[in-house]
Amino acid sequence: MRIKSPPFPLIRGGVTDNRSASLGLQAKTLHRSWSFFESFSASFAALYFIGGIRVTFSIGVGAGGPAAYWSSYVVTCIFVFITAAVLAEICSALPAAGSIYFWAAEAGGRRFGRLFGFIVAWWACTAWTTFLASNSQAAANFLLSEISVFGVDFPTDPSNIKFRAVQWILSEVFLFISIGLNYLDPKVYKHIFRLSTGIIILDFLLNLIWLPIAVSKTYGFQPAKFVFTQTYNMTGAPPVWNWMLSYFVTAGILVGYEASGHISEETQNASLTAARGIFTSAVASGLLGFPVVILFLFCSPDLDTLYALNAPQPFVGLYAMTMGHGGQVVMVVVCILGLIMNTTVAGVASSRLIWAVARDGVLPFSGWISAVSDKKEPRNAVTVMLAVAALLLCTILPSPVAFTSLVSAAGVPTITSYALVCFGRVFCTPHKFKNARWSLGRWSRPLTFVALIWNLYLAGVLFSPLFFPVTAQSFNYSPVIFGAITIFGILSWWLTPEDKWLPNARLGKVHEYVEE
Repeated sequence: MRIKSPPFPLIRGGVTDNRSASLGLQAKTLHRSWSFFESFSASFAALYFIGGIRVTFSIGVGAGGPAAYWSSYVVTCIFVFITAAVLAEICSALPAAGSIYFWAAEAGGRRFGRLFGFIVAWWACTAWTTFLASNSQAAANFLLSEISVFGVDFPTDPSNIKFRAVQWILSEVFLFISIGLNYLDPKVYKHIFRLSTGIIILDFLLNLIWLPIAVSKTYGFQPAKFVFTQTYNMTGAPPVWNWMLSYFVTAGILVGYEASGHISEETQNASLTAARGIFTSAVASGLLGFPVVILFLFCSPDLDTLYALNAPQPFVGLYAMTMGHGGQVVMVVVCILGLIMNTTVAGVASSRLIWAVARDGVLPFSGWISAVSDKKEPRNAVTVMLAVAALLLCTILPSPVAFTSLVSAAGVPTITSYALVCFGRVFCTPHKFKNARWSLGRWSRPLTFVALIWNLYLAGVLFSPLFFPVTAQSFNYSPVIFGAITIFGILSWWLTPEDKWLPNARLGKVHEYVEE
């Protein structure tokens, strides 16, 4: 046996260590009633692979063309599976609410752990909250696209303030509906997880069966040469850079699979269940997503027609072209329900993350945010999450660029969080996390290094402008927003006394635990 000193409460196999409990670590805990299906569904529904492919499809085929899109997706799947395996191993060793925040704190070791933890806490909370706002706008765009389909005399140009006002109102409505479900009794969540997974599978099957039949009866399929070899440059970037920008989309589709870790403190046998939830949800989403990518490429009209579809969400126009007005209404309803459930489940994960970060005193008003209800729900964290996401949606009103910039920055903090955790494991604490029940064994360190390089590459792509030449309208503000978030994290680390950070205050620097 070897003795180590963690900067956080130890949770083994889903049960808080008795020595930690004796120090008062159980003062604020959540209910524990979820099984593997809920753990899997949390990440699977948060990923919502088919929704992500559909929302980003027109951008994906514009960066490198169909050839770049499908091949980049395959490469992304391989490295996402590796990253998910690495995170699953860490989750198995540290299954606690807040997951990636704790993982970063431990990966940084005695010297950098507290700093890494604070930075990742701000990165992750920002990313997940922004994701909720982005999803709500995506749902609104599906509904607003009916304006073009049915020829209603109302503008659909984002530069028009009338359109943006309606878009903002609908986005707020969808946000309040989605996050409102987070106030329900925890026992109801099991049904929400099941409903979310069911809608995703329904969406998948409708597209896999109905869409190709409809396309075959209308404008017909694209040839295999178009799907597998056609290149395209809508970004204006140099050829190699243009191809690399296809990862801008594929990386955004398969991100957020650590959600199972965020709810691990409410999961039975979490050291195995949550780890399996992370890995299996990433693999299932990636494998099911590939046939969808190929299907959409075969079913796409020519690119000039695709980009000429005058709708906030081009797929609504595509469904109308192939399925008719009645058929596209059915598909739009399924898409909107999928996004609502996607946002609801992401809210469950996000609120647990915010609650855990506040429990340790990282956020302002942490005492109030980290309070739990009589039913052991983090309702105050849900309220904070809802309020911040609602405020983010208000940026739709002044300028279409403002909200787009915020959305584009949503994926960056998550990717960089993965990278920082991997960096800490490789260079700061290469011999920790040996007590994981879900273990990679001798492959752990080399795979962690691979995951580090991959996520650093993705971060570079996500920081790049998406359209060239770069102007005020096309500038990617995500590095600026990311820098501001990082500064907030460093300032909170600097201004919060070390003995006031609850993991240190409760456990003490010399509190030891057994690493088997």
